Amino acid sequence: MIDAHCHLTEAQFTPDLPEVIKRAADAGVMKIVTIADSLEDGEKCLKLTEKYDHIFCTIGVHPHASRQWSVDSGRRLVALAASSKKVRAIGEIGLDYHYDFSPRDAQRKAFAEQLIIAGELHLPVVVHNRESIADLKALLAEHPPAGMVLHCCTEKWEDVESLVADGYFLSFTGIATYPKSEDIRRTIEACPLDRIMIETDAPYLAPVPHRGKRNEPAFVAEVLKCVAGIKGIAIEEADRVTTENTMRFFRL
Repeated sequence: MIDAHCHLTEAQFTPDLPEVIKRAADAGVMKIVTIADSLEDGEKCLKLTEKYDHIFCTIGVHPHASRQWSVDSGRRLVALAASSKKVRAIGEIGLDYHYDFSPRDAQRKAFAEQLIIAGELHLPVVVHNRESIADLKALLAEHPPAGMVLHCCTEKWEDVESLVADGYFLSFTGIATYPKSEDIRRTIEACPLDRIMIETDAPYLAPVPHRGKRNEPAFVAEVLKCVAGIKGIAIEEADRVTTENTMRFFRL
């Protein structure tokens, strides 16, 4: 298994991060991608990847922080992304019209410019979406990346089918295990297995039976079980294909 998206630099992991990483390995998680949500966080992610051979990272500015995006931000992003082979994508970038922590025009500008940077660096993108799918699709069409994964996919299949048709990936979290997540499970059912990744988004969104607790990469096993069950296939087969997908996307 690979945890395709988590946030190991979050303060919740400060007390016991080495133990968290060991538990993931013991659970069969062979690689982890830790995701940055700001340039400052990206620097922390890079330092973490230097300590562990099997941990990789992304660099990007989350839509919540896009009000701070500037020309200098772009230069810093390019420098950080080019500073280490452990940087495997630009992200977490995208749009969030649910919280609107940054003005929507600022979100669109930061997203578009980071898509352009990703193209120049020949890196895929890890994308966040909340209630912004139409604008998200329009910007992806205007600045098509080398590859894209829609992280923590909670959308209905009809809203993301065209993204999959364009060759992009959907990544699913522990939300898929929640009783009321029927739309997500239908999306998993409809999505070809070779377009699916699994993730935790740890320390958030712990899956059943850990819901309500701090999430961690070891719990990605529960997401894998959920996908396998929905697809009606052996866990081993779901593991093989989702791992291959993630390896190929991040060039691990």
